[in-house]
Amino acid sequence: MNMTTRLRCDRTPAWSALQEAYRTHGMAFDARAAFASDASRFGALSQHAPHVFADLSKNRLDLATEKLLMDLARQSGVEAHREAMFAGEAINNTEQRAVMHWLLRNPPLDPVNIARSAIKNVAKELLDVHSILDSMLAYAQTVRADATITDVVNIGIGGSDLGPQMAVVALDEFVIPGKRFHFVSNVDGHELAATLKRVKPESTLFLIASKTFTTIETMTNAASAKAWFAANGGTDIARHFAALTTNVAAANAFGITTTFGFWDWVGGRYSLWSAIGLPLAIAIGEQGFREFLAGAHEMDEHFRTAPLESNLPVRLGLLDVWYRNFHGFSSRSIAPYHSALRRLPAYLQQLEMESNGKQVDATGEALPFGTSPVLWGEPGTNGQHAYFQMLHQGTDVVPVEFVAVKKPRHSLTGHHTLLLANVLAQAQALMLGKADAGGHKNFPGNRPSTFLLLDDLTPTSLGALIALQEHRLFVSGSLWGINSFDQWGVELGKVLAKDVEARLNSGNSSGLDGSTAGLLSYMRT
Repeated sequence: MNMTTRLRCDRTPAWSALQEAYRTHGMAFDARAAFASDASRFGALSQHAPHVFADLSKNRLDLATEKLLMDLARQSGVEAHREAMFAGEAINNTEQRAVMHWLLRNPPLDPVNIARSAIKNVAKELLDVHSILDSMLAYAQTVRADATITDVVNIGIGGSDLGPQMAVVALDEFVIPGKRFHFVSNVDGHELAATLKRVKPESTLFLIASKTFTTIETMTNAASAKAWFAANGGTDIARHFAALTTNVAAANAFGITTTFGFWDWVGGRYSLWSAIGLPLAIAIGEQGFREFLAGAHEMDEHFRTAPLESNLPVRLGLLDVWYRNFHGFSSRSIAPYHSALRRLPAYLQQLEMESNGKQVDATGEALPFGTSPVLWGEPGTNGQHAYFQMLHQGTDVVPVEFVAVKKPRHSLTGHHTLLLANVLAQAQALMLGKADAGGHKNFPGNRPSTFLLLDDLTPTSLGALIALQEHRLFVSGSLWGINSFDQWGVELGKVLAKDVEARLNSGNSSGLDGSTAGLLSYMRT
């Protein structure tokens, strides 16, 4: 798909229609009045998708506005852009790469079926995917069966840390007994040192996750882990270290002989489905990991084939644009009401903000409107006793995304009913509010929220939930006309850090701005 032929959302007739809709009734829209006047509102603004039920009815949205948003998607070419991604076209135009994280969870197809399928253009890539997947899962099973390995330490950063860490924590109920999983990402030595205090060389497997095997934070931590291993009597680096990388030569030079690679069409924040998911595969086993992939694939197929009006990633992405560009809401709070999903907000921060935190479109032209909202949050019920005060009574309106799970995986009496009562009550209170003549106890209400509900938190449903979020940001990024699959903004600070590190060692502050020079001098005294 030619990026220059994409029609940016603000250049479509639907954009002007939405501006008028916002002025005439969107700005003053009240969900309470909408429910009072439309008994069918919940049914029209809720839907099932694979393993996820979504209720959008508490949002500042009506069907007429959603129809205009659907027009916006069609006029902007979202469907063609989606098809280009699933056809393996190089839609990451600034790096001239395809975007095929979805292929990592596509089931294997025999040559006849591939020739007839929608993914026939990437048949070779699919065979490569399953060759590495099978090898990685065989290795994971070997580690699971090795009772002498009690601790697995994943050393990575960004997508090589946030994804596997979030998923291992989320699926704790499925984790193999007798093994502990640790994640080290920060170049701050305190994090690695604290982890090393809890493990022993002879019973620890280190996974070094870096596509290029040059990421400075990861390689600094890896070198320190290797030095600790040798200094504390560790032997056989080849057995106790494995690498998730494409730079096999560098891994071999490090002493690692077990490596699993992935491809340049897999962005870091989309890499959990690849060899980067090895910690999760060890934790939940081959069958569990394949179920994880299968849940994501079901959501891929829903996104690829469902009509826009009943396509949940499309509906969520359009709602995000409605809020960001018309209502002017600049953030979204993620509130998972399940303690195992406590790392989900951090994971989604990278996924969306690194993807859509852009100020120019795919052609390099400056954008006249806002893009990615700020994502933030904490698990319920903890958040209720922290930042929910602002959500209910603050001066800014912040859309909330609740994530809940119907079925508990514990047997403690009363806890889960109380948890579900709280999440339902918070969504209700945000919408209904409560009037008080005195002012201090006045809750304005009409605070929007979306409710995502899983029947159970399993590898399959977690896979579907993550894929839903991936495709949702694809939709908003497509409408904004940006490239959601590069991350040039990550690089500048890292480049400057190399210069500043040398200056910290030498004390040379010549040519620096006054603030940096002053801080550098203060740090050296």
